[in-house]
Amino acid sequence: MTDGGAEKALVENGLVENGLVEKVDRGNGPDRGRIVVGVSGSLGSLAALHHAVAEARRTDVEVLAVLCWTPPGEELGYRRTPCPPVLTAGRDAAVARLRQALDEAFAGRYAGVRLRCQAVRGETGHSLVRCADRPGDLLVLGAGRDRGPLGRLVHPSVTAYCVRHAACPVVAVPRPPLQRELEALERGYGLRALVAGN
Repeated sequence: MTDGGAEKALVENGLVENGLVEKVDRGNGPDRGRIVVGVSGSLGSLAALHHAVAEARRTDVEVLAVLCWTPPGEELGYRRTPCPPVLTAGRDAAVARLRQALDEAFAGRYAGVRLRCQAVRGETGHSLVRCADRPGDLLVLGAGRDRGPLGRLVHPSVTAYCVRHAACPVVAVPRPPLQRELEALERGYGLRALVAGN
């Protein structure tokens, strides 16, 4: 278990500790693989988190849940006008989102595996690839939304970036059916089916 000073450092660095997260020391060694899972709070990322936990139960490895965040105005905007209170508020909001995602994923109960959580400042794809840097790591992501060519240009796929750049295997968990139905409703496709009574 971690001592008081190490625990304080973990919390200051955005690591979450509540009833869902077991305190772990770094005794696993740097060569021991982990399952790194990207968490955003979306239905797809919650499905990826459940997949990662199920795989961790099967293989008896640690899960590192990572929520990536950037300051308001992205990094370029923050560099132009740095404001430490804004940075602190952004980090605190990211940690709160991560806690909420864990609460939603596990209904406030212990996940049943060694689980560490971290809010990491940086672009999502790059930060996840950096976190999954140990030999034997596995990176688990939600498959994301279907986007047209313009959408892919404006918001490139995190999953595609990780597949191209990660030094470890990457698992893309398909979107849950509920997420696909909600996206269809957002686009208006599902509305016709609701009106037609299907």
